[in-house]
Amino acid sequence: MQDAELLRYSRHILLDEIGIEGQQRITQAHALIIGAGGLGSPTAMYLACAGVGHITLVDNDNVDLTNLQRQIAHQTSSVGEAKTLSAARTLQQLNPLVQVTPLNTRADAAFLDQQVPLADVVIDCCDNFATRQAVNAACVRHGKPLVSGAAIRFDGQISVYDPRSHQHPCYACVFPPQSAFEETRCSTMGVFAPLVGIIGSMQAAEALKLITGLGQTLAGRLLMLDARAMQWSEVQLPRDPKCSVCSANSAL
Repeated sequence: MQDAELLRYSRHILLDEIGIEGQQRITQAHALIIGAGGLGSPTAMYLACAGVGHITLVDNDNVDLTNLQRQIAHQTSSVGEAKTLSAARTLQQLNPLVQVTPLNTRADAAFLDQQVPLADVVIDCCDNFATRQAVNAACVRHGKPLVSGAAIRFDGQISVYDPRSHQHPCYACVFPPQSAFEETRCSTMGVFAPLVGIIGSMQAAEALKLITGLGQTLAGRLLMLDARAMQWSEVQLPRDPKCSVCSANSAL
C-alpha cells in the first residue's frame, strides 16, 4: 500500500477490526452494485471513499430532474445523462484510486451470470421485484453474498442473503418469486429523501463487513425502519427448505 493510500485510509487502519490487512482486502475487492439511484448513490459513494478497488455500477436509466431530491450521486448538470456515467464521474472525483465500471444495461439473468462471478459482494439497490429475484438467483448459483435494501415512502428495510451458509435464507425464501406482489414505485408512492441515504449507507457497511470479515452481518435477519417514528424492528428470517431457488442449489 502506497503512502497516499495509508494516509487516505488511515481512519480505517486505526480500527483494530480492520487494520492494514483489512484495508488491503477492501482495496482488492470488487463490488457489483445493481442500481445507481437512491440506494445505489450512497452505497457506491461510501464504498468508493472506503477504497473498494473495483466498483461495477449497473443501471439502464437516465438521470431525471425528479431523481435529484434523493439520488445524491447525480447533479443538476447530469439530467438526461445515463445514471451509471453520472455516478461513475462522482465516484472518480471522490476517489481516483478506485476503478469504476459503468454498465448502462438491464440486469437480466444472462448478464448477471457474466458479472456476478466476478464480484466479491453484490449489492441490490434496484427498485423492482423481478430484478431482485434475478439478482438473488444469480448470487445463489454462483455462491456470492448479497446485500439487499429497499425504501418506499417512510419505510426501509435491509438484510444480507449469503448462500455460502446453508443455514441462512436467500431472498426467495423470504419473498417467494411465485407470490403475488404489488409493485410500488417512488414515482407514484413517493419516498422520504434521507431514508434512502440511511438504508444505502447501511448496505455499504454490510458490504464492507462481508469483504473484511469483521463483526456479524445481517444474514438471517431483516431490519425494518419506520422513519416517521425513527423506530427499528428486527425479524429473524428462517431458511425455507422447500425454496425454489436455494434448496435446489444446495442439493447439487
